[in-house]
Amino acid sequence: MSRIGKKAVIVPAGVTASIADGKLSMKGPKGTLSIDLANEVTYAVEDGTVSVQPANQGKRARSFWGMQRTLVQNLVTGVTEGFSKTLQITGVGYRAAVQGKNLKLQLGYSHDVDFAIPEGITIVTPDPVTVNISGIDKQQVGQVAAEIRRWRKPEPYKGKGIKYAGEYIFRKEGKKK
Repeated sequence: MSRIGKKAVIVPAGVTASIADGKLSMKGPKGTLSIDLANEVTYAVEDGTVSVQPANQGKRARSFWGMQRTLVQNLVTGVTEGFSKTLQITGVGYRAAVQGKNLKLQLGYSHDVDFAIPEGITIVTPDPVTVNISGIDKQQVGQVAAEIRRWRKPEPYKGKGIKYAGEYIFRKEGKKK
């Protein structure tokens, strides 16, 4: 039995949940999100909660159970609080700035990198070496952070590059004489 799947997702006041046309939709103060319903799992919206149960006792249904419950919880969290990730840039001359709908990155290349900010994502640079990414869709926030980080991953010798806040970079010792 899934320990995560057994718990019902509590829908707070101000958030409405509805099931229609094979989709579960959540509407809250920050916006509207929806997911496609999996056939292996049954969903029930009742008394301010959403419960998820496997449709049968097959391995695939039990595998989907906990994941689908977590996706429903992410919808609730997204429309109430939202999600955010912070990136830190390390390196001499490396910096970032938001210019209109683009994030301009200077990462040691011969050219600046212009990253187009997708719809539904907010990027803020409180200082030139910190990038805050926020939005209501957890998957989209994580994907944007990964795409920005991909431009210059942290290297193990000096630690230069773009890393997640709190990420540990394994450092290596340089060459010896």
